[in-house]
Amino acid sequence: MEKKNATVIAVSSFKGGTAKTSTALHCGAALAKFHKKKVLLVDFDAQANLTTGLGLDPDEHDSLAPVLQGTKTLKDVVRSTTIDRLDLIPADTWLERVEVTGSLAGDRYSHEKLRQLLRPLPYDFVIVDTPPSLCWLTESALIASQHTLICATPEFYSIKGLERLSQFIHSLSERHPLNIAGVVLSYWNNRGKSNKAFLEVIESTFPKKLLTTKVRRDITVSEASIHGKPIFEISPTARAAEDYRKLTAELLKRFL
Repeated sequence: MEKKNATVIAVSSFKGGTAKTSTALHCGAALAKFHKKKVLLVDFDAQANLTTGLGLDPDEHDSLAPVLQGTKTLKDVVRSTTIDRLDLIPADTWLERVEVTGSLAGDRYSHEKLRQLLRPLPYDFVIVDTPPSLCWLTESALIASQHTLICATPEFYSIKGLERLSQFIHSLSERHPLNIAGVVLSYWNNRGKSNKAFLEVIESTFPKKLLTTKVRRDITVSEASIHGKPIFEISPTARAAEDYRKLTAELLKRFL
């Protein structure tokens, strides 16, 4: 029987504050907890918020940096989490300049390295949390992925950032096939005065990619991160927990 490669998804945004890390964490946790999928979360952002959001100290664990440099293996850096079937590769500050140090500095194909590492892994899904900028780490993550999930909020600067991200992804996809799995809106307020205008911009930038499920603003998401656990473990009946479950189910239909 032919071995099936992992479905790799890069969670991306051009700016911070779009709930990108929370989206990666909770979609990964929901896939493992409610859909019995084997999931690997990859924290590829030197800020390491995904790592701390799952209760790990980034100063005590290796990131993908030594693996990309060839001094460690993936097995050395994968960590288990409190959720069955959910593993994590943590981040650390070394990631920030990994492409200009060691063996990667002189490698003209360094952007391909992450894809070579992640695609053959024995997981159903590999979800990569990228930095909130169009840097080497983000480009490598997008090249490594078959899909990208784009995060935004109903705010002017977030929506404007989508236009630049769209251009970047379009340019990249001419060389590396990449499907936009969807655009997810977080911090959603059903009564927002400018909702219609924001939705129209998203539709014109990424036609038919806006996901039906929108994640409502919920303080329990921040409270869960303080505990180092997904919201499903801390406040399973919270509205954001409901939204992330629905969002994950909607996304799963797009991958099947």
